[in-house]
Amino acid sequence: MTITRDACVGVVGAGVMGSGIAQVAATYGHRVVLHDTSSEALARAMDSVRRNLARSVEKGRIAEGDAATVAKRIETVGGDGSDSSALDAFAECAIVIEAVIESLEAKQDIFTRLEALFVEPAILGTNTSSLSVTAIAQACNRPDNVVGVHFFNPPTVLSLVEIVPGLVTSPETTRTTRELVDAWGKTTVLASDTPGFIVNRIARPFYGEALRIYEEGIASMATIDWAMRDIGGFRMGPFELMDFIGNDINFAATSSVFAGTFNDPRYKPTITQQRLVDAGFLGRKTGRGYYDYREGAQQPEPDRDEELGKRIFGRILAMLINEAADAVLFRIASPADVDLAMTKGVNYPKGLLAWGEELGLQTVLGRLEALQAEYGEDRYRPSALLRRMVAEGRSFFAD
Repeated sequence: MTITRDACVGVVGAGVMGSGIAQVAATYGHRVVLHDTSSEALARAMDSVRRNLARSVEKGRIAEGDAATVAKRIETVGGDGSDSSALDAFAECAIVIEAVIESLEAKQDIFTRLEALFVEPAILGTNTSSLSVTAIAQACNRPDNVVGVHFFNPPTVLSLVEIVPGLVTSPETTRTTRELVDAWGKTTVLASDTPGFIVNRIARPFYGEALRIYEEGIASMATIDWAMRDIGGFRMGPFELMDFIGNDINFAATSSVFAGTFNDPRYKPTITQQRLVDAGFLGRKTGRGYYDYREGAQQPEPDRDEELGKRIFGRILAMLINEAADAVLFRIASPADVDLAMTKGVNYPKGLLAWGEELGLQTVLGRLEALQAEYGEDRYRPSALLRRMVAEGRSFFAD
């Protein structure tokens, strides 16, 4: 099965993710049906698409006439709280991607009703970032047609898409979906249906270990951010990135991975996160988070102590590399896809496994063993694969 450019693509949910996915598909040449129960959401979505296209015209990436053509390819349906009858517009689509709230019940309900529309089976893609694709598909009569298609925010800018087959997703569904998204100019990686998939699981220590260092009083938030930016080379520090993402979203992702791994201590959420969410300090979108973004607010200065900064960076990086090694150990993804996902999905300066080999896997293992000895916590346990690699002198990328 191949999905051609003249095929219809459906998108359910007209938020930031849904509108971005619709624009990506329309840019490639598809007729797109974009659905939402809110008329306001649909209007905002189309305004966003037109603004994005206008910026592309200004930068010379697309001609003005082509931009207008792309926008016209998107048909909006639904609105006014209506839902059931509006879904009929998807009947001719070859693939429908849902991008609604992270609710298992909501996604299952949408897929159950969509599946009933098709005379010929269509692919049902879910943009979930934290729920089980297998669990979503369980509500369908043809769960083999359901697959995870996880874009990153904003979909029009970030190139990575995680393709996540559920337990019974057919190889044909996986292959067809990956070929389609590749044709859209995206970089796809294959991930197993495990909590957080690749990126959201491996990235947990970037936030969690930074929070632990702060809660222990080792360094301030501003100092930790400075260390990860100026010494580590990351585009944003963990606290400013959490404020950018939204602390409610980041806390929910951490909580989901923690619950999904049966309370593995490596993913344990923190009281600091919980308190900020309780207070409504969700980051930039509310004006306050780990930092104060209100007009006139003074931003704290970091302690630019090189020795301290290197310790902070080394500790967080060791935890990230360890997580990447475990992702390979438990067959969440291949070494190549792990490193590709972290550089393309969250803009890490280097692939974590390649970074570990550059530092020396023995050095990384030594840092982890020192942390585990100091704290006596399973949180710092070195990956069994990392131990084997060091013992056998192997490389993640050996020919």
